[in-house]
Amino acid sequence: MKTNKYLYFILCSFVLAFMSSCEPDPLTKDDVLINDEAKLQKLLDEANPDGYKIYNINTLLAAPFMTENGNFKSDSSMYRTRSTYGTMQLFSIDTLPTNGQGIYIRGRIVTDDYGGNFYKTLVIQQVNDWETDGNPAIDQQCLRISVDMGSASGMFHQGQDIVIRCNGLAIGRYANQPQLCVPTYNNNIYATSFTQKVGWAPGRIPAAKFRHAALMVGQPDKSKLVYETLNLAEFETKYLNKYNDVAGARLLDARLVKLTDVHFTSSYDTLDSKAASYKARERVCNRYNPAENDTIGNPEEDKNACTFAPTTQNVGHPQSRYVKDAGDAHQVLISASEYSRYAHFYLPAAKYVGSITGVLSYYFDNGNYSPDPTKWAITPNNMDDILPECQQEGASLRWTPVEWKKGTAQPTE
Repeated sequence: MKTNKYLYFILCSFVLAFMSSCEPDPLTKDDVLINDEAKLQKLLDEANPDGYKIYNINTLLAAPFMTENGNFKSDSSMYRTRSTYGTMQLFSIDTLPTNGQGIYIRGRIVTDDYGGNFYKTLVIQQVNDWETDGNPAIDQQCLRISVDMGSASGMFHQGQDIVIRCNGLAIGRYANQPQLCVPTYNNNIYATSFTQKVGWAPGRIPAAKFRHAALMVGQPDKSKLVYETLNLAEFETKYLNKYNDVAGARLLDARLVKLTDVHFTSSYDTLDSKAASYKARERVCNRYNPAENDTIGNPEEDKNACTFAPTTQNVGHPQSRYVKDAGDAHQVLISASEYSRYAHFYLPAAKYVGSITGVLSYYFDNGNYSPDPTKWAITPNNMDDILPECQQEGASLRWTPVEWKKGTAQPTE
């Protein structure tokens, strides 16, 4: 009996020793990040016996890679009917070669999905001056990437330089927004006819496939991101006045911008396509006072509540609120997801004036209607991108964000 116990003890010790010897070493930053250009070039040389090229973003979006109608045809209907505006294709898919020369793009991540506005989406920005090809007109290049990965910023941090192998993926447009993607079929169970978002469209790249395709170079460095700083008058001249240029808007979409000297107006856009002008669609948001009515102004029930992104009542589109400049002469929409972390925070009063940084969006998804300036919007990453000057402790007029709470009236400012 003692002998058996002794043998059992020896066996357990052997198993534990074997298991401990097989324990993998912890990952280090050198296992995940490529810390010098020579190592990057060596890896690319080894992975591409047929050679490779790192393209700039605009070159990748140009023919022969991206065509107007796309090269992906699975059936006669191809894309959903309302996706075409005149001769322009708002939804398209161009598949990229799987084999042959390596096709790469390089960029620095500008998005952070922690705030909830960029769910399963990355945006990258050019990282080198050479990517402009010596053309000063190309002052910033950005590209959306659809990735089926929750909490993507846990691995791909804002400011991270990445190199992405595009072979076997696709370049497409979703609502006229160019993006790196894969083909997917949208079987919209809420559609009332085949013309409503049913059919082939750019879809999310599987997480494992994207992790395999992306190389991270160096440490994340948000200070290297380039912000185009404009006041609203300059923004209107450069962007809003070009809303009819459907093709040109593709090259401007997803830029990182900073709007200066703006304030919120506690107003929203009705999105009424029959209104005489986009300014005529502006309406004042509903304030919350449960003593009078517990539904009006309640962001869980009222889509026009005076918060950044109240319910959409299962529609799912981002909610937008207006900001204007001094004198209310110019305006633009600030967009947020109803699932963002600050969705139910009250809008700051008009007296708080500062800057807003975010990703520029031109979302044009229905070819049955003409484009208009409200297709442009700015989407911040997080709350600290919104009037940061007013949130500082030393601000002469300090804004303290307040979240909606059921049963508690909206503060009067």
